[in-house]
Amino acid sequence: SPAPDDAALVIPAGVGIGLSLARALVTAQGGTLTAENARDASGAVTGALMVIGLKYGHSQENDQKTKEEMTQKVAQFQAMFAERYPSRICSRLLGHDISKPGEMEKVLEKGLLFELCPRIVEDTVDILEKIL
Repeated sequence: SPAPDDAALVIPAGVGIGLSLARALVTAQGGTLTAENARDASGAVTGALMVIGLKYGHSQENDQKTKEEMTQKVAQFQAMFAERYPSRICSRLLGHDISKPGEMEKVLEKGLLFELCPRIVEDTVDILEKIL
């Protein structure tokens, strides 16, 4: 059966998670969980969306009020993050796609992993503290 609120869930055979856990994960992600989320979103952003979803997520069908509150918090987080950074996508923040050969070395050479990444995490926590 489809997930509440028109969220599309496709669970490949053998993944090892049931529909209720998949729905909980989608809810914790602010309503979406896609390959792009898993591949490209900054870990700090993904974690922040999960925190928001865990605190404000809805689990009952037709609970529009709770869903709207969560949607508002997600939008607020995204707007505040956008004030500080041009993207929520890791490869765009770093200027390198670390899934490609040789790119992680460039990130390390530039000191981005130990300078930019911790700053993004700190800023993300700061934003969360303001909106939670």
